[in-house]
Amino acid sequence: MRFIKQYPLAVLLLLYLVVQSFFDGQMRDPMGWIMSKLLILPAILIGLSFHEFAHAFAADRLGDRTPRMYGRVTLNPAAHIDPFGLLALFFIGFGWGKPVVVDDRNFRNRRRDNLIVDLAGVTTNFMLAVVFAGILQLLFEFQYHFLTTSLGGILALMIFYIISINIVLMIFNLLPIPPLDGFGILTELFNLREKEWYYRVYDNGFIILMLLIVFNVTGKVLGPGVNFVLGVIGQFFPVIRMIV
Repeated sequence: MRFIKQYPLAVLLLLYLVVQSFFDGQMRDPMGWIMSKLLILPAILIGLSFHEFAHAFAADRLGDRTPRMYGRVTLNPAAHIDPFGLLALFFIGFGWGKPVVVDDRNFRNRRRDNLIVDLAGVTTNFMLAVVFAGILQLLFEFQYHFLTTSLGGILALMIFYIISINIVLMIFNLLPIPPLDGFGILTELFNLREKEWYYRVYDNGFIILMLLIVFNVTGKVLGPGVNFVLGVIGQFFPVIRMIV
């Protein structure tokens, strides 16, 4: 409820995108749609949970106990799922988790440690994509016949969803728009808090982000970005190139 009161326009824009996705034909086959979402759900829960856990764990290790006080140093998805971010991932293809509250006054070096915390989430998503690509490659090499079965095909698809969702979360969160990690990374690298425009942009960041999503600016960046990262991973795990 607090989110709705804080960002009413952003919520309306998100709901507009959800409704638009229905009119774009996603519900022509309701049963197929439900099955596809069930298959992608584990990928979403893993990607979001590990991303936010990484932020919380990094802050905790760097001396800030605030994430621990809020119960965020955990891989339990219930602690990290943002309802609107989850909706966005389901219907639009990219989204976010519940932001981890950090008190950087507890850090020894505020800019350095903030940068580490900001990088932790996207780095973890990339590592997960690589690990699961390796698992899929091993299954392809040593359990190929199993992958040709119905159960094996479903498992392979779920693993590929885990890979692709983690790459989507990484690329999306690297966009230099508040409140995404990319803006935080640029803030610490270039000390943007000293700029006159910083707080105006930060306070309106979510609305800016929603507008960029509505006008598909983010989609035009995400598509090539995800394909590029999949191509790089595919150089080491050829099974990815076969699927893509």
